[in-house]
Amino acid sequence: MTKSQTLLKKYFGYDNFRPGQEKIINHILDQKDCLGIMPTGAGKSICYQIPAMILPGVTIVISPLISLMKDQVDSLNQIGIPATFINSTLSHVEYSQTLENIIHNVYKIIYVAPERLTSEAFLNLLKLIDISMFTIDEAHCVSQWGHDFRPSYREIANVILNLKTRPIVTAFTATATKIVKDDIIDLLHLSDPFTLTTGFDRANLNFSVKIPENKNNFISEFIEKNKTNSGIIYCATRKNVDSLFDEISSLGYLVSKYHGGMSENLRSKNQDDFVYDRTNIMIATNAFGMGIDKSNIRYVIHYNMPKDLESYYQEAGRAGRDGNNSECILLFSRSDIVTNKFLIEQTPSEKGHKVEYDKLNDIIDYCNTDKCLRKYILEYFGEIPLFDNCNNCSNCLSTTEITDITIDSKKILSCIKRMHERFGSSLVTDVLKGSKSSKIKSMGFDKLSTYGIMSEYSKDTIKNLIYFLITEGYIECIGDKYPILVLNNSANDILFKNKQVLIKRKIEKISKSEKSSLGIFEDIDYDSSLFEILRALRKEIAEKNSIAPFIVFTDVSLKQMCTYYYYDIIFWWR
Repeated sequence: MTKSQTLLKKYFGYDNFRPGQEKIINHILDQKDCLGIMPTGAGKSICYQIPAMILPGVTIVISPLISLMKDQVDSLNQIGIPATFINSTLSHVEYSQTLENIIHNVYKIIYVAPERLTSEAFLNLLKLIDISMFTIDEAHCVSQWGHDFRPSYREIANVILNLKTRPIVTAFTATATKIVKDDIIDLLHLSDPFTLTTGFDRANLNFSVKIPENKNNFISEFIEKNKTNSGIIYCATRKNVDSLFDEISSLGYLVSKYHGGMSENLRSKNQDDFVYDRTNIMIATNAFGMGIDKSNIRYVIHYNMPKDLESYYQEAGRAGRDGNNSECILLFSRSDIVTNKFLIEQTPSEKGHKVEYDKLNDIIDYCNTDKCLRKYILEYFGEIPLFDNCNNCSNCLSTTEITDITIDSKKILSCIKRMHERFGSSLVTDVLKGSKSSKIKSMGFDKLSTYGIMSEYSKDTIKNLIYFLITEGYIECIGDKYPILVLNNSANDILFKNKQVLIKRKIEKISKSEKSSLGIFEDIDYDSSLFEILRALRKEIAEKNSIAPFIVFTDVSLKQMCTYYYYDIIFWWR
């Protein structure tokens, strides 16, 4: 048994490495720079934590989030690996004591926020200690083409360059396209690095794209069916987070929220409540989640379509880190396309927005494709899947129905025309629906031939049809603060040349019981009442030791205990 294997068993309790881990560790111990592109849950941290214990000096780990450092350091100290962190949460006394301990070689691993890395005090500290390895976690943050670019990551290479002796440099990320991968190697000055991509497939995740008539109703119904499970709901804006939080809270569920408009203390409290299972639902913007090492997240729902597939896969991948079956649901709305295009245009760019628009088009295609969603994701990241149908995504488990919406399209386009192309989607929707508001009456829109012509539809359905026509190029959305709907020239093909307009709808073709028989949602038999008792005991143990419950035992471990008990009962009964 190698020293790495001995440490794996001693500190982490595993008999064998996961795919790719040992290769990276061996190259690090051979003094080679490394880049590991490994999906969430693949065990990236072990790839640098075990070499850190073997190498003579200390390992500096650059980590982008305070929460990630705290979780990692708590876990390492719990299992007997001396580690610490340096970030803004330390008081002056704590900071001074930490620096003193570092100088006296108390720790093997030191986590540092990238913003702290360039402070004069820390730069002076680096001159006094023996550094064996520099590790950059969430390395995609260095690339402006990545989904979470952070300017502070651009300073890392210079700090390493100015060290008296260059240490081994390693970088890790869960997702990276070729352009981001090349950026990581170039901008971090990795020297002829050993690069390993372990594969992006997460077979335990069920991917689905849904277009509900009402997103809030969908989420309420989903949560009711999954009330004992932990899950994250991502929203595009703080406003959406706040409103959805209020609605879900009013229904009596244990829910937290997280976004950049909240105080740091409140964000930290809410995050801890979720990680420590005091609440089981987190509603958040994309500011939440990077590095959250919570293994029992059973679902991730995206209330809005993200701006690119990298963001989506990174966020969705926070589900099912323990290997149990989990759901990743994207609630698609045509309005999300308009919102993302607007956000792209509001971001200054010297080189234009071609890359951003290309990325946006890729995720729009993902939402609209009738082919396997898993295959689409893998091919996007340059992986060649060995299947055409995964039988574990909404497309593989549904059939596509094509609906002719030509007549509805004519009604909408005619209404916009009769309103002289001067108003936005909300007012156009109200006219088509037949709203009796004073505004519509005062403007005489209740006298239009299109007034109430779509009264049998809900407002959400009418708006979805309008946004479909926008994304198909028949309608343009003009203006920033108060956008108005204007007909494109191609609208004439529908109005006057009888061009057919078709929309695809997905219909589930396999029931949940049938899915189970196919092994899609297959789970082990276990005593569910015993599982709840063990969960409560796990939470009690975690609170006594001030650690997250999943550090005590994962859900998988609890279910295995319940399984053995279950089969003992069955065996005894028979």
